Amino acid sequence: QVQLVESGGGLVQAGGSLRLSCAASGVSFRTNAINAMGWYRQAPEKQRELVAAFSRGGSTNYADSVKGRFAISRDSAKNTVYLQMNDLKPEDTAAYYCNVRTIVSTYWGQGTQVTVSS
Repeated sequence: QVQLVESGGGLVQAGGSLRLSCAASGVSFRTNAINAMGWYRQAPEKQRELVAAFSRGGSTNYADSVKGRFAISRDSAKNTVYLQMNDLKPEDTAAYYCNVRTIVSTYWGQGTQVTVSS
């Protein structure tokens, strides 16, 4: 069974930084079974949106609103994907979810809250 556990969220002032981590179990980042992995976020009364993700070939995709500020990375040995968030803005406030899409199914973490104060 695939499980994703996020950590690293919190309260930060505008202009600050946070690093989110997502530790995966039940699936190996080193297999060809993964089509994509990344981060989504959902603010109150808004739809969940893609923040950053790796595709199968290793290329990255970012939301326009976070380009130049956020960076996704992964450590396959640790089965962990990270999201480094710099120059945070109040509009980045949301619950952030880790996502892994395999050839079989799609998995979500429980979410970690990021709150940016102005």
